[in-house]
Amino acid sequence: MEYFDEAELWSREHIEETQVIRLRNTLARVRQCEFYRTRLDEAGIGPDTIRHPDDVRKIPFTTKQDLRSQYPTGLLCVPQSEIVRMHCSSGTTGSPVAICHTKNDINSWADLMARSMFMVGVRKEDVFQNMSGYGLFTGGLGIHFGAERIGCMTIPAGAGNSRRQIKLALDFHTTVAHILPSYALILGQHLQEMGMDPREFPLRIAVVGAEPYSEEYRHRIEDMFNMKVYNSYGLSEMNGPGVGFECLLQNGLHLWEDAYIPEIVNPETGEPVPDGEVGELVMTCLCREGMPILRYRTRDLTRFLPGECACGRHHRRMDRILGRADDMFIIKGVNIYPMQVEQVIMTFPEVGQNYLILLENDGIGDVMRVQIEVREECFVEDMRVLHNLQKAIAMRLRDEILVTPKVELVESNSLPRSEGKAVRLRDERAKK
Repeated sequence: MEYFDEAELWSREHIEETQVIRLRNTLARVRQCEFYRTRLDEAGIGPDTIRHPDDVRKIPFTTKQDLRSQYPTGLLCVPQSEIVRMHCSSGTTGSPVAICHTKNDINSWADLMARSMFMVGVRKEDVFQNMSGYGLFTGGLGIHFGAERIGCMTIPAGAGNSRRQIKLALDFHTTVAHILPSYALILGQHLQEMGMDPREFPLRIAVVGAEPYSEEYRHRIEDMFNMKVYNSYGLSEMNGPGVGFECLLQNGLHLWEDAYIPEIVNPETGEPVPDGEVGELVMTCLCREGMPILRYRTRDLTRFLPGECACGRHHRRMDRILGRADDMFIIKGVNIYPMQVEQVIMTFPEVGQNYLILLENDGIGDVMRVQIEVREECFVEDMRVLHNLQKAIAMRLRDEILVTPKVELVESNSLPRSEGKAVRLRDERAKK
């Protein structure tokens, strides 16, 4: 098996021994900031408390609000003169979250990202085009530095401007791209509108992430472009991309446990859940110098996949992100996630690329309405055909989510679309 670095193939025993050593070192390091020093003293936690990776559960959780309360530099564990880069959330829903990196942090992050991309076949001979935003957003620079670490010719195209993306890819024979899943289908549609077949586009690998998407959605992208699509997971609080990545088998994301301790807990109780059961992902940094974070509640919902991967790597695997605890909505007493809707509607070949879930109140109670684009060739004048499709989708959704939504079929390209993250849910109930 080819590998980027030896840690990729460590045994389970070696991984856990390293986690204990690095967690002890991290607990000593975070005492440089008052926030964690106070938290750990109150809980009676020190480096000597850790004898097994599971002892991480003795440490209090860190939340998004904790990070906001320490903005801008309250969590620094090194002098600010040692910081070489800062990434920051938008802060549109409150105070921003700033994460600061030393030079070693940046190098470690680039290595993890390179390891991830190398695992799925990206090599020095590839041309890599980054179709993701740069700036304060971690996705752009994180994957960019990983591609350069492998030695790829790297094109920092940035987000949007589909015609420019297409020209660059054709002119430089781009073989690997980083792209949002929703934008991948938009790009394919642009190619078709230009009279080109997306299957003849030079791409052979796409790295996708940043927004939840279903397996059915992945198959659509792969079929449209005749390429392999690999799921990437990351979050700014843990660096950005490169936290977890699929191998060639596309059977769950390997979490790089030499750099992080992952947990999955019950979102209500904070207690660990068994492998295979969905819960909230909690992450702890093991190698970061500038701003280590302990037991961060990501609000992302997933599950550990039982057993070891047939690829031979022993780093634990998690399922794709099924949604966020914040995304869940309740209709008629039933808990529903947008991903459940997508998983159903994308199995219908007549369904196009876009959909929108609308939550409304009709004066009697809450109502769920799903607007779904239908492929142009399927949007026929025979209303009986469309009515039967509408009925079939509604029944399949009812079987999945236990609520019968109002299904509206609309023409292709009639719903708002974005070259950034797709908007799948709009809650209008509070506006009534």
